Amino acid sequence: MPSKNIYLDNSGTTKPDPAVIAAMADIMERDWGNPSSIHEIGRRARVRLEEARRQVAKSLDCRAEEIIFTSGGTESDNLAILGVLEHRKAKKPHLITVATEHEAVLDTAHWCQSHGYDVTILPVGSDGRVDPSDVKKAIRPATAVISVMYVNNELGTVNDVAEIGQIAREAGVVFHTDAVQGFGMMPCTVADLNADLVAISSHKIYGPKGVGALYVKQGIRLDPRTHGGAQERHLRTGTENVYSIVGFGEACQLAQDQRDRDSQRIRALRDRLENEIQETIPDVRINGSREHRAPGILNCSFPGCEGEALLVGLDMEGISVSTGSACTAGSGGASHVLVALGLDEEVAHASLRFSFGRNNEPEDLDGVMEVLPRLVQRLRKMSPVLG
Repeated sequence: MPSKNIYLDNSGTTKPDPAVIAAMADIMERDWGNPSSIHEIGRRARVRLEEARRQVAKSLDCRAEEIIFTSGGTESDNLAILGVLEHRKAKKPHLITVATEHEAVLDTAHWCQSHGYDVTILPVGSDGRVDPSDVKKAIRPATAVISVMYVNNELGTVNDVAEIGQIAREAGVVFHTDAVQGFGMMPCTVADLNADLVAISSHKIYGPKGVGALYVKQGIRLDPRTHGGAQERHLRTGTENVYSIVGFGEACQLAQDQRDRDSQRIRALRDRLENEIQETIPDVRINGSREHRAPGILNCSFPGCEGEALLVGLDMEGISVSTGSACTAGSGGASHVLVALGLDEEVAHASLRFSFGRNNEPEDLDGVMEVLPRLVQRLRKMSPVLG
């Protein structure tokens, strides 16, 4: 058994950075006022809030006034898609998205279908990427918004969002991208993404949970999803979560300063574990694109094993991984992302996601390889198919 707990589920969430914790503790102690209040304590909170907004905007290379704070990536995705569609409701708008999107987008698309909106859900290739030409072919006169994620949260596969954004712009269609998994690890300015709406989240970049942001390009009109105040340009009403927003701003600053160094080191860890798994364990499938992928995600199928059994077996040895998105843990079904690649349900169920972060070290991989090969071998012997 490894001598320490090994955490390889950084795509699920990351451990808050000490500097983030310190920034949040400072504002809780000193500048705890309501930022909408006009007295001094409130004004101090407003200054900290707007400073954090500028930090987030700088990391995306956009204007501070184009940042709307939300509770996280899911709310940002909902505000983006439903905000556009509801604003254009009278024109019966059409939505285009992709079969491998996060549930924050797919479940929203299904809700739209059930409420009379026209929705197209495009397939992906065996590498998990959507073909930009398929997006172009799907555009109609009524198309109002295209939503394609930057980095897939289960595979690490990177879509060509810049080209898709150009296609959308030429057609006069709003382009939204869920950049939650790419933000802080990949080039992620609004120019890089070529998007009108960008969803990001704090807890994927060593910030607190419960806070995220939506970039809204100047001139894009959205209907709000909440009512009851003037906060966040009337688009996200209610007293702002200033403590977490300040932590988010600090996390953005750290990510901007450390991104290249973190990415290089994390990619090396990912590649090493991938190679050792393939060299040591027979009949392993690496899922997703090998050419177009983010540094920190490795998705493997181990036919003859149940992914949940692998996860539990590793957890009992102090190793934390996942079988896919944390947002669907316990759903019981095979990953919709892996099924969309063409995997049968048995192989999809036999999959694990290893996701790496700033705090991982080479010895973490030694710990995994001490446990994983014998665990796979034991489970395969128990399998009614391979045993």
